[in-house]
Amino acid sequence: MKNTLLILMLIPVITFAQSFLISDIPLPKTYIQNLDPYPCDEECMQEYIDNDMIFSFLAHANHKLESEELNDVKTMNVSILNLGSFSTDIKFKIAMLLPYKKIGKYATSTTNSALSYLITRNSSFELKSYKVNSEEFNELNTTLNQIKKDGFKYVIATVTKKGADNISDINSTLNIYFPTINKKDSNTTSKLLYYGAIDYEAQSDLLIKESVSPLVIFYDNSSIGTKLANYEEETFKNRILDNNNFENMYMSVEEAKVFKFSIPRKTTNLEKQLKENEDIQNGSFFINTPIVKTSMIMSQITLYDSNATNVLSTQINYNPLILSMTQYDDRKNMIIANSITKKNNVLIEINSLLNNDIMYDWINYATTIGVDYFFNKLTNNERIYNIPLTNNQMQYDIELISPSLSKFSKYKTKSEH
Repeated sequence: MKNTLLILMLIPVITFAQSFLISDIPLPKTYIQNLDPYPCDEECMQEYIDNDMIFSFLAHANHKLESEELNDVKTMNVSILNLGSFSTDIKFKIAMLLPYKKIGKYATSTTNSALSYLITRNSSFELKSYKVNSEEFNELNTTLNQIKKDGFKYVIATVTKKGADNISDINSTLNIYFPTINKKDSNTTSKLLYYGAIDYEAQSDLLIKESVSPLVIFYDNSSIGTKLANYEEETFKNRILDNNNFENMYMSVEEAKVFKFSIPRKTTNLEKQLKENEDIQNGSFFINTPIVKTSMIMSQITLYDSNATNVLSTQINYNPLILSMTQYDDRKNMIIANSITKKNNVLIEINSLLNNDIMYDWINYATTIGVDYFFNKLTNNERIYNIPLTNNQMQYDIELISPSLSKFSKYKTKSEH
């Protein structure tokens, strides 16, 4: 019943999210007057929650609560009920720059991520989407000028590297955040351009520490797949030369064998690469392919008795589908690097009501981080995600996890065993 009520109350919001048009007419605000002459501590407020007396709870919850669980309940209801008593007088304006043809579904999901965040802050806001047909310099320049003319100072630009490079050349005076780009892939020195993509190379570095020779790398023909395959090969061999960091100091460069297999999109049979291939026995298998292709590769590693010491993957395969698309025997030695380490239950739930994912989708997650940063920059309100920004790049923690029988579990590194 409660979930049904929440969904009904969010129908207008969902409508806006799908059309990307936010009405100029503000939603009516709700004000709760506290008529209770007696004080109410958190134990008392918990009793109100337990007895479904939500308005009595909210009347007393007019400050940040020490209990994280109670504070989440307060934040969720304040957002859904649009309570005026908790809002700020500052209107937050943010624009979404969206090359639909390039980013596909992310035109919708990143906008929903931004919208979900703004709903939870219970502040007056304006969110507007600007569609561009291409990432060419002239079209981006025209659109950014229009964004500035419309009174926006903050922009979330869900673009590819080409788009980010062209925006850098434009030298706009707007504050622009790229959830899809890591600053390692940019040459700009602008203080107005911010980068939120995860660091695949840093993730690979951690995973390489858990690898053994031979290192067997599977990758697709995408730019990220090819780039990672080359980086992982080079990093693995360089670790042999650096005796201070490589545990198998007895191993020579010649013994540090690397085998790379490019797997075309339509390939479904890996007999040629795996069957009776003694060169790759007992190696570490590094997989740089999307989840469906990864599942196919892992099943055939088992099928052809390759005896993998472990299977390694970056953020690409941090996806709950790995738990349902693979057999446990195929994934029991798998290690995944993950940078979505900061979680907020309220935001996860609000996104879920909009059929949006910030728990496993790193682009949606990075978008939320960017909106949070800009919101703090304008309002000085405390950030929800306390992720440091260094040289205009978000610095995410990295954890190593393993897909167990039914969930992801923390992986113990060699140094922790």
